[in-house]
Amino acid sequence: MARKLRPLALADFDQLPMSCGSCVFWESAGERRRMCGSVCDPELQEAWYRQVTDEWGECGCVAREDDEILGFIKYAPSRYFPQSSTFPSAPEDPTVPMIACLHITADARHHGLGSVLLRAALKDLLGRGERKVEAFAAAQRPAVIEDSPMLGIDFLLRNGFTVSRPDAQFPLMRLDLRSLVSWSENLEAVLNSLRFPTRVPSRAPASWTGGRR
Repeated sequence: MARKLRPLALADFDQLPMSCGSCVFWESAGERRRMCGSVCDPELQEAWYRQVTDEWGECGCVAREDDEILGFIKYAPSRYFPQSSTFPSAPEDPTVPMIACLHITADARHHGLGSVLLRAALKDLLGRGERKVEAFAAAQRPAVIEDSPMLGIDFLLRNGFTVSRPDAQFPLMRLDLRSLVSWSENLEAVLNSLRFPTRVPSRAPASWTGGRR
């Protein structure tokens, strides 16, 4: 079974579970319940994707095993994520790219896939001349990990992020891309080296990144 990393495409949203394929939590204006799937609108999701790719470029990456999506990451400047402005630790510069979503199917978690997807995103941003990237962290582990739109703070810290704007619940984290060396590793080779247990298809992806991904 071949695994591949591919840019996030509009057709991929139909292959994601509904909680991800139509969720527009970050894309929605006005403060919303801090939960994945709290706002779902497939038409808004499609319009958002078309606008971002037309104005800014590719905005994500998916990891596939044959026809199945194992996980994906979505990112764009925070101006494209209106929900980010409702947080006490809101980004100060709307032009800085923000990691909004990093979801892994439950059976593929804790095997390093999240780190591979994050590195793919950082490599893309570095190659496009971006100087830094931000992400909101969940300071506390949520009761239901699949419900959290934020990444785990331990995961971000392990991957070089530091606190940019402190907050007791959702600090804004930042990584200086200029501190990274230009990666020469083959991320697809790393992806294919990951060992996953036998998986049951069509499970909802988990977005918590407290443990190893």
